[in-house]
Amino acid sequence: MSTTSLAAAAAGFGTGLSLIVAIGAQNAFVLRQGIRRDAVLAVVAICALSDALLITLGVAGVGALVVAWPDALTAVAWLGGAFLLCYGVLAARRVFKPGGALEATGEAGGSRRRAVLTCLAMTWLNPHVYLDTVFLLGTVAADRGPMRWTFGLGAAAASLCWFAALGFGARLLGRFLTRPGAWRVLDGLVAATMITLGVTLIAGA
Repeated sequence: MSTTSLAAAAAGFGTGLSLIVAIGAQNAFVLRQGIRRDAVLAVVAICALSDALLITLGVAGVGALVVAWPDALTAVAWLGGAFLLCYGVLAARRVFKPGGALEATGEAGGSRRRAVLTCLAMTWLNPHVYLDTVFLLGTVAADRGPMRWTFGLGAAAASLCWFAALGFGARLLGRFLTRPGAWRVLDGLVAATMITLGVTLIAGA
């Protein structure tokens, strides 16, 4: 790989990482699944592959369509906001439900299907995902000319590295979350994040 290609890939990696590494619904969900060791591989794969697909669409120039169809983003914002509010309420219930925290760690592997469906909803019902990957990364990639696909590859690699580190690295926090109180704090943070983002999405729709 030439120096120019490496520079484009590095730029894509850095840009992608800067957009992904932020407190959000998707990251909070991946973190919780990682700590619970529940369907981590499936969740990480969904997040990384979804980002790779959206980045590909952005590099291919689909970002212009996102701007041309604002009503589509509005619909996604309403759906995503409603979903995040519901998930936030469920997380809040776990905070106050007696034994809820113990159930979080004691479930036999949890429900893989539920985790997969929730992860898909977290990813595809979030309009910010489209703006970050399809529009923003697509726009920056366009400025790279013939190196735009290399830039996109770097951005997709950043997504894979981040979600893998977040999902599989989260288990290192397991020993700090052996007490029910610690899980209630985590669920409280998840609830606050989801509800805040849900309200923000609906308010801005």
